[in-house]
Amino acid sequence: MPSPRPLDRRSFLHTAGATLAAAGALSSGANSLADGTAKTMKKAVKWGMIQIDGSVLDKFKLMKELGFDGMELDAPNSLDKSEVLRARDETGLPIHGVVDSVHWNDTLSHPDAAVRAKGVKALEQALRDSKTYGGTTVLLVAGKVERGRVSYADVYKRSQEEIRKALPLAGELNIKIAIENVWNDFLLSPIEEARYIDEFESPYVGAYFDVGNVMRYGYPEDWIRVLGKRILKVDIKEFSLKKMREEGLGKGFGVELLEGDNDWHAVMTAFREIGYHGWATAEIPGGGRERLQKIALLMDKIFAS
Repeated sequence: MPSPRPLDRRSFLHTAGATLAAAGALSSGANSLADGTAKTMKKAVKWGMIQIDGSVLDKFKLMKELGFDGMELDAPNSLDKSEVLRARDETGLPIHGVVDSVHWNDTLSHPDAAVRAKGVKALEQALRDSKTYGGTTVLLVAGKVERGRVSYADVYKRSQEEIRKALPLAGELNIKIAIENVWNDFLLSPIEEARYIDEFESPYVGAYFDVGNVMRYGYPEDWIRVLGKRILKVDIKEFSLKKMREEGLGKGFGVELLEGDNDWHAVMTAFREIGYHGWATAEIPGGGRERLQKIALLMDKIFAS
């Protein structure tokens, strides 16, 4: 891992707060929610959350009807690309990006160089798929720390080396690689994630900020202000610290939106301060029409917080 640059108080304040000065007022042309509140985010779901019988087009039509602005697919996937593109064009509902579907298995931090090469190849295919769908990003888990097998320093060094191999293609396609904060025991503070991203010195690497995931390590509003303009996309999910403490780590996710410990008013205030008006995608248990409609309404309430 490269030797860290000193991070003095002035540098910290610049990292944590410089972007606030650039945060503007809400766009006067923004869409409005049902209660007239300005809509600052574009509302989306992950493809796997749409659990209804029917064709790809049927699913696109339902999402349009329920008021979603778009969706995010996995890549690679088993869908017929031509069918997906026809559904997208017929409904006018965009696919804003894709999730690298193999990043947990063919990790970019794996001890075996051949496995890492497979991971890079999959990332490059995801970049191409995102371009085909009309997206702008690929969500990527950079790697994972594995006790006794893959050290923290290994993940840092290897993942940066492998991601850099995909940057020429990202630039050619104009698709950005968005590093998600996940439970991989890596990038455990916003200061470190900001630095990790900045070390690429590339406009094609940024953050995919997951609001719920970060509650294990801190508070979303703090991370948002530090990451600032590095945030390319957002995942929306809830988390209960009480359930985590009493029932186990993963049980913290077992609460409905607005019923956990996220301070959504503080979260949305932080997003407004950094001027974020982009995609916010639910990453929670989906279901049929009624469940998806409820998710849409809850997301609207969050956006209005």
